[in-house]
Amino acid sequence: MLGDGARLGVTRAGVPGAAVTVVLLHSYALDRRVWHKVVSLLAEVGEVSVIAYDHRGHGESSAASAETATLEQLGDDLAEVLELAVPHGPVVLVGHGMGGQVAMRMVARHQELASRRVGALMFLSTSVGWVAEALPQSIGRVVQDLHAILGPRLVGQVHRKVDKAATIGLRWLLLGDDPSPEDVRLVAEMVMHHWPDTVALFRPALDRADRAVALEVASSLPVVVMVGERDRLVPVGHAGRLADALRHGHSVTIPGAGHVLPLEAVAEIVPRIVAEVREVLTG
Repeated sequence: MLGDGARLGVTRAGVPGAAVTVVLLHSYALDRRVWHKVVSLLAEVGEVSVIAYDHRGHGESSAASAETATLEQLGDDLAEVLELAVPHGPVVLVGHGMGGQVAMRMVARHQELASRRVGALMFLSTSVGWVAEALPQSIGRVVQDLHAILGPRLVGQVHRKVDKAATIGLRWLLLGDDPSPEDVRLVAEMVMHHWPDTVALFRPALDRADRAVALEVASSLPVVVMVGERDRLVPVGHAGRLADALRHGHSVTIPGAGHVLPLEAVAEIVPRIVAEVREVLTG
């Protein structure tokens, strides 16, 4: 429970009390389930602790309000998570989409904490500024298509009709060249869970996202920026500019992948996370 009474849905895995903890931060209108493959593989590494949680207003966490549906609040929540759930040792923060922006806000607003605790940052499908202009409208069109194809009870029917669901705009918008039916189904379930309330509630915060905040990320930290070649929300060039803005940043483009890298590119992501963990351990 956070200081204001909000409760966060949390998944823990890996080695309790490990020297380094990986904290996974999901994107807008998704939840911590997007990390399930990453969590499973990291748990097998045997040298890290792993935490994935739902931002307030998402997944199983407490609802957000107009006052708390901000990137600043989510950044403050992350600072509390570090203090309460990971009170000791360095952390590697891995943010997907909006989760990367949350990590930026935390580092900018809690610089002393970040300097003591954050060993490395990884941004997946994250732009210098969130590419928000078309996203809610696009999701809205996709949800309408889902209702037309699957009916209003999406979760109950999507398993039987996933082949049809995979042909609609959701797959084109968020996933890459060859997504698995399971990934398409999970993304559809997460999007539907957060439509329309969460999407509408957090839209103003994303519109206000300050591109300059990216430049405030501690320049001494190692930063890895990963983006899918087929990402239609965060083009490769946007991710490259984020890496260029950071003294120790470098970017990686994953062929054929779309926006949801935690599902589509786990084989590329996990070794990078492990490499960052080992750098923190030896640094």
